[in-house]
Amino acid sequence: MKISEQAIMKFFRVSMKSLLYVLLCLAVLPVFAQQPTLSVAAKSFALVDFHTGQTLLSQNADERLEPASLTKLMTAYVVFSALKQKRITLDQVVPVSKTAWKMVGSRMFIEPNKQVTVDELIRGMIVQSGNDACVALAELVAGSEEMFAHLMNEEAARLKMTNTHFMNSTGLSHSKHYSSAHDLALLAAAIIRDFPEYYPLYSLREYTYNGITQSNRNRLLWLDPNVDGMKTGWTEAAGYCLITSSKRDERRLISVVMGTASANARSKESQRLLNYGFQFFDTAHPYKRNQEITNLQVWKGAQNTLKVGFDHDIYFTLPKGQAEKLKAKMEYKQPLIAPINHGQEVGAVRFTIDNQEVATYPLVSLEAVSEASIFGRMWDSVKMLFN
Repeated sequence: MKISEQAIMKFFRVSMKSLLYVLLCLAVLPVFAQQPTLSVAAKSFALVDFHTGQTLLSQNADERLEPASLTKLMTAYVVFSALKQKRITLDQVVPVSKTAWKMVGSRMFIEPNKQVTVDELIRGMIVQSGNDACVALAELVAGSEEMFAHLMNEEAARLKMTNTHFMNSTGLSHSKHYSSAHDLALLAAAIIRDFPEYYPLYSLREYTYNGITQSNRNRLLWLDPNVDGMKTGWTEAAGYCLITSSKRDERRLISVVMGTASANARSKESQRLLNYGFQFFDTAHPYKRNQEITNLQVWKGAQNTLKVGFDHDIYFTLPKGQAEKLKAKMEYKQPLIAPINHGQEVGAVRFTIDNQEVATYPLVSLEAVSEASIFGRMWDSVKMLFN
């Protein structure tokens, strides 16, 4: 019977974590509703806490809109994945096709008869927003931009970007090319989380290639020292768009604005969103991944105690002043009988604010405990009768 229960718990562990996270978001929404409102001059926007994934403020965040050059975040994500899988290398020389060379819109000015590396193309794509760089990288990774768009859509589906579909690597207008503020926030967070070695490229203020120096169009890189990325976008249909990431102390917020009236407006509205998030909310980090929280008694094991904690960092996004009210109540499965596997669920921690439950997370073993000798097991069996 124990084996069956353990198998079931292991099978549903990932699903339960996702469900608990959703319940967490729903539980704190009534508290969020008490916060001051903010009017933002954009067709759509979202402000998200990076560590918890919680949306602090949004409007039309699931509306499908043209993403313009915000598309290039997914282009970069697919290229970074190819680098991680060692299918391409940073110093690899990339052939420049006539298609890439003749791309319209913003360019880094690559040429068919001039060598260019993957590293240079990535910088040209991120800093200079080069459409030519995007196509050259797409052709390298997938053989054609059409096949590359297929890879982009596969990654979008994996990241649960449910209101997104890509037709190209650049963001040029197409009736079937769209995304949403919520989805783009997911993508921005994925880049920061999955490719920290490449994220610093988004803070570069300028880049020079082929004797031409171009500045990053993200004005907040100059105006706010806490901003370290990410991407601007514009087409006539999309308006002026901006994804921004800002880190203050240990907190990181991501803002997405789509469809503003000018380059100045997208910077101004993004800054207002970030200031709002940092002013009215806190990110609590009560427990770290693999941090030992307590020791539990183990029966019939090679050792008598078990170190327990969480297998992931525990974060909460809470209205300002609420973090200090956060309390944790631990519940354990008893008795714990060896063998116990590393990562096995052994209890739960219920988090409350003012006696209202906001989340429950599984408590897991931080080590494995093997069975004791036959004499040790027999002795513990006797002790358990009188426990």
